[in-house]
Amino acid sequence: MHDSSTTHALRRLIIGYRVSQALAVAARLGIADLLSDGPRSIDELAAATGTHALSLYRLLRVLASEGVFSERGDGRFALTPLAEPLQADTPDSLHARAMFDAAQGNWHAWGKLMQSTKTGEPAIQHAYGKDLFGYLKDHPDEGKIFNEVMAAQTVTEARAVLTAYDFVGIDTLVDIGGGVGTLLAAILNAHPSMRGVLYDQSHVVVDARERFTAAGVVDRCRAVGGDFFESVPAGGNAYILKHILHDWDDDDCQRILGNCRRAIAKDGRLLVIEVLIPPGNDPDYGKFLDLQMLVVTKGGRERTQAEYRSLFESTGFTLARMIETQSDICVIEGVPV
Repeated sequence: MHDSSTTHALRRLIIGYRVSQALAVAARLGIADLLSDGPRSIDELAAATGTHALSLYRLLRVLASEGVFSERGDGRFALTPLAEPLQADTPDSLHARAMFDAAQGNWHAWGKLMQSTKTGEPAIQHAYGKDLFGYLKDHPDEGKIFNEVMAAQTVTEARAVLTAYDFVGIDTLVDIGGGVGTLLAAILNAHPSMRGVLYDQSHVVVDARERFTAAGVVDRCRAVGGDFFESVPAGGNAYILKHILHDWDDDDCQRILGNCRRAIAKDGRLLVIEVLIPPGNDPDYGKFLDLQMLVVTKGGRERTQAEYRSLFESTGFTLARMIETQSDICVIEGVPV
């Protein structure tokens, strides 16, 4: 006979997907934003969102039982600290994240997790015949939400990196796979004497100039289009790769890092920014993110410190330091051998 508390705990895990979908619906309806000015009745919320009042009440009652929103004695619902990140424009917002994780593409792919477990192939390939980025290209509404997730995440992570890592002494920083330059612009803004090079696919970096202009760094930064599997811009004395290596298997990572090794100055620094998998059985975001990479990428994975050390050593770098941040990410610093 199992202990009832154990049974209840496991059941909560089993039905966790119901909470995920409830959060996604609340995010899509903008409930947290509607409550930002104070508590509102279910009738007011239903009228504002075009929903069925009783059904909306049942949804919010579940979320309130999880600490997301609270039902007051007068029947009105209010924000809670746990609900505040569901607001669209709040710092460290998880509004887009809640919507994306339960959107059709990601949701259906996770339903194919058994295939990934058996074959090692991305579940999204089984579901749609293409990888995540191919799927998002064909579904621009979900692609827009994904881009919002990445933008919000980068703002948070840029702040964490700038707080944790000392960029003093870096003259030219090359951001490999840096998208539209959100991270690079933040670093350059904080270090007025530094110059930057943004490197990503040509169709991506064309949108960077607007970001650099808004950040006031356009005169100190240039955008270069290309393929990091072929080469990377030479001449930088620091190369930064944020959430790049976790998209690829070891062979592809070695190609990327090998190109960085050929381009980097002799006294340069390699800065890999990723989520680390810690030892032991404690809950950790990185372990869940690793499973996400199994589901949506071909060969992508999160890695341990030892695995990054091995990647560095196989491509002519020495792992110098592991610098934790206030976020989930770690700055893994390497130097050329």
